[in-house]
Amino acid sequence: MEADLTDTQFVSPGAASNESTLDEYAANPRFQQLQTELRSWLVVGATSRDQTRENSASPPDTSRATTRHKPGYQHLWGHLKNSADQIPLKWKIKYLHVWITECAPWLDMFDSARHFGLQVPIIAQKSPAVFHALLALAARTAERRGYTQGSRDSLELYSQAISSLTSSLNTKEPNVMVTACILCVLEMMSVSPRDWRRHVEGCAALFASSGINGFSGGLLQAVFWCYARMDLCGAIIADGAEATIHPIDKWALLPDFSGTEAEKQEAIMAEFLKRGRQIPDMYANCAVYLCAKVCDLLARRTRCVELGEENGCDDENFEQEWNKLWSELQGWYTHRPPEMTPVKEIKTGAGGSPFPMIFFPHWAAISSNQLYHTACILMLEIMNDATLDKGKMIHSSLWHARRVVGISLTNPHPGCINNAIQPLHVAGKLFTHFEEHSIIVKLIDSIEARTGWGSRWRIKDLETTWGYCRGTFT
Repeated sequence: MEADLTDTQFVSPGAASNESTLDEYAANPRFQQLQTELRSWLVVGATSRDQTRENSASPPDTSRATTRHKPGYQHLWGHLKNSADQIPLKWKIKYLHVWITECAPWLDMFDSARHFGLQVPIIAQKSPAVFHALLALAARTAERRGYTQGSRDSLELYSQAISSLTSSLNTKEPNVMVTACILCVLEMMSVSPRDWRRHVEGCAALFASSGINGFSGGLLQAVFWCYARMDLCGAIIADGAEATIHPIDKWALLPDFSGTEAEKQEAIMAEFLKRGRQIPDMYANCAVYLCAKVCDLLARRTRCVELGEENGCDDENFEQEWNKLWSELQGWYTHRPPEMTPVKEIKTGAGGSPFPMIFFPHWAAISSNQLYHTACILMLEIMNDATLDKGKMIHSSLWHARRVVGISLTNPHPGCINNAIQPLHVAGKLFTHFEEHSIIVKLIDSIEARTGWGSRWRIKDLETTWGYCRGTFT
């Protein structure tokens, strides 16, 4: 199993910079040791599940597993007072507050049911692994935000979460996936972007072995889409060199479907649209799925052209796939439900800003529309063949790029801004004027200042793309 996850990877010349603005935390030997330990345990757990689970795309039934985690809150209080860590009680209470006010809103960005904010704390009452994982992420957020100067509480809590997780890895309890996903977020916040794929691999192995996917429903569906957004970010960072870790054909499964591949894809999109009409969150998840499909097409095309891989992405097949995927993207945009459309749109921003003002009241609408525009930019970047139907270019790449930036400028929701880092980089590369560059740099810089999520390394990448000397904006 291990070998399957670490195959030699092709690295494009356009891949992300090695540099990172993160603190020395990522270089801590203890943190590195724990990362390796967690990844190994997740792979072992995935292998164990793979050997025992039924041959079915259906996820495990979690209805009973979640309802039995509903005693009084005194059990959570017992965790706070009696857990094995040496962290003072007042700080653990502080981290719980950070979880509810800062971490959960981001994790629940595409989930109006707020599973991470409401249900995960309930599960934590009976699950030491979930309890320590949520506190670890909250502590890491506090450390990155400067609330706790010099603290390394997150490292202690991270260790406790891993220790608690190992005993249940071969079970189908939902706390396993919840813990793994939360710890994956902590790692993504704490390491160089070059390492992101390595930290997503463990979660990907668990999803592959369990059959959990974007249509699973309930808590596990919310956990999957939280993971999926991280996987997508890693694919965008790879800049055409790699697709998502979790294969895109495993993202949305229709049990017992029998038909051709084309028919299956149509059925999947129909299912997204049907669910999206009932729950707007699902329509937003469809944008994540479509953007991931774009990254998959881009990676396969890059490997076909640059490495000569026979992956079904030669000129003729590529043209057909491109046109089909472009139609799906435009269909998503055209048929958005009211919740996914802006309530106010102005062509130019305040003070004559070159970027439009586009205001969305729904959290999920902010990032999903931004991902739509990002996907369109990536699609148009690979549309180099004269045989492609350029009449399908409803708008230019620059039009989409302006909207990516304008959405972030107009909607500074803390649950959405760190999800905008990679779209802003994709869009930012297209601009040529210093005024535009300055606005984008200030926007990216503000994301790290407000959320603690590393974004400033992308400013250095943009300086190189724009032709400035390193340090012009940093």
